[in-house]
Amino acid sequence: MSESTKMTQTQKRILVIGLVPLFMSLLSVSSINVVLPSIASDIDASTSALQWVLTGYALSFGVVLVAAGRAGDVFGRGQLFVIGVGLFGLSSLVAGIAPDPLTLNISRVIMGLGSGFLNPQVVGLLQQYFQGPPRGRAFGLMGTTVGLSVAIGPVLGGALIALFGSDLGWRATFLVNVPFAIASVILARMWLPSGAWRPAVVQEGKSADGGKDLDPVGVILLGVGVLLILLPFVESSLGWFIWLSLPLGVGAIWLWTWWERHYARLGRPPMVDLDLFRIRSFSNGSIIIALYFLGVTSVWVLVAMYMQQGLGHTALAAGMIGLPAALCSAVSADVSGRFVFQIGRRLVVWGIALCFFGLVATIVVVALLSQGIGSEWWMLVTLAFIGTAQGMVISPNQTLTLQEVPLRYAGSSGGVLQTGQRIGTSMGLAIMTALAFSITAVSNWHWGMMGAFVAIAVVVILAGIVGLIEVRRGGPRRA
Repeated sequence: MSESTKMTQTQKRILVIGLVPLFMSLLSVSSINVVLPSIASDIDASTSALQWVLTGYALSFGVVLVAAGRAGDVFGRGQLFVIGVGLFGLSSLVAGIAPDPLTLNISRVIMGLGSGFLNPQVVGLLQQYFQGPPRGRAFGLMGTTVGLSVAIGPVLGGALIALFGSDLGWRATFLVNVPFAIASVILARMWLPSGAWRPAVVQEGKSADGGKDLDPVGVILLGVGVLLILLPFVESSLGWFIWLSLPLGVGAIWLWTWWERHYARLGRPPMVDLDLFRIRSFSNGSIIIALYFLGVTSVWVLVAMYMQQGLGHTALAAGMIGLPAALCSAVSADVSGRFVFQIGRRLVVWGIALCFFGLVATIVVVALLSQGIGSEWWMLVTLAFIGTAQGMVISPNQTLTLQEVPLRYAGSSGGVLQTGQRIGTSMGLAIMTALAFSITAVSNWHWGMMGAFVAIAVVVILAGIVGLIEVRRGGPRRA
C-alpha cells in the first residue's frame, strides 16, 4: 500500500473518530428543547431547573474551550479527545437515569465540559492531518455534521418521545449517546495515529524547568472572564444585578491579555499567543463568525416561538419548518468545502449576502401574514436560503481563518474561534429574543418577529462588511 493511500485511510478514520462524537454532542443541544416538557412532568422540574438544563451545558462548554484546546496542543490531542468523549458519555448515562433535577443539571454541566474538551481536538486534528484542498473538504464535512445534527435533533427527540412515551423518551435522548461514546473511545485508541497522542510541537509546551506548561493563571483568568460575560446572557432571569458581571468579565479578559503578554516576556509559552491576532485572516475571520453567530443563531429560536406562540402551531410543526434549511446547510457545507480554496473569502461573502436575502424574504412573508395574506409555509423556502448560506459561511470561514495558524496553536486557536461563537450565540439569543418579546408586548408576534429579523439583518450586514474588507485585502497574510 502506497504512502498516499495510507494517509487517505488515516484521514478517513480521523473523520469517523472526530465527527461522530461531535455529531452526538451537537445533537444533545438541538434535541433538548423538544423534551423539556417531558422532563418537567417526569421529575417535577421547576422552570429554573429546566433553564439550567439548557444553560449549564452552554456555560461549561464555553468556559473550557480555549484551555482544552491548549491542553491538546501541549499534551497531545488524542488524550484530551478521549477524556472529552469519556466525560460526555458518562454524564449522558447519568442524565439518562437521573432521579431528580439536581442530578440532571450536574450531569448536563459535565456533558458541557466533555463537549468543550472534545470540540477543539476535532478542529486540531483536522488542522494536523489535512492540508490544502482536503482540509477544506474535511471542514466541509464538519459543517455537514453540524447541519445534520441541527436537522435531526428535534425530529429524533420527538420520535423517541412518541416511541417510548413521555417518561422514558426524554431519557432515551441522553442514553443514545452512550454506545456512540464507547465506540468512539475504542476507535480512537485503535485508529488515531501516534502523532495525535504527542504534543503538536514538543518544545512549545515546555516551561523553563522542562515540565509541561499550561499557563494556569491564564487558564483561570480567561475561564472566569468568559463565565462572567456569558452569565447575564444565559441567566438574565436572576435579576438586573446579574448584569454587573458583564463589566467584571471584560475586566478579567483585559487582565488575561496583560498576563499573556507578561508570561511570554518571561520566556514561557502563553495559553494563547496573542500574536495570532496579528494574522489578519485569523482576526478578521474571528470577527466575521462572532458577528454571524450573534445574529443568525437566534433565527431558529425566533421562528419556533413565532410558529407556536404567534401562529398556534404544534412543537412538531415548529421543528419541521426548519428542517429543509438544516438539510440545505448540510449539503452546502459539503459543496463549499470542495471549493473554498479556489474561491476564498468571497465564498463567505456570497453566503452572507444569501443569508441577508433570506432574512429580507422572511420579513416579507411575515409582513404579508400580518395583513392576512399568504401562508407561513412560504418560510420553508425563505429559511432554506438562510440554511444554504450557513453552509457557505461557517465551515469555509473556519477553514480560511485557521489557514495560517501555526500547527502548535491549532487547538487553542480553534478554541478561541469557538469561544467567540459561543459568546456571540449567547448574546444574540438574549438580545434578539428580548427585542421580539418587547415589541410583541405592545403589538403582536408578527411585528415582534419582523423587528428581531431587521436587527439580525443589521448584524449580518456588519459581518458582510468585515468579509468585504478581508476580500479586498487579497488573501491570507500576516499584518
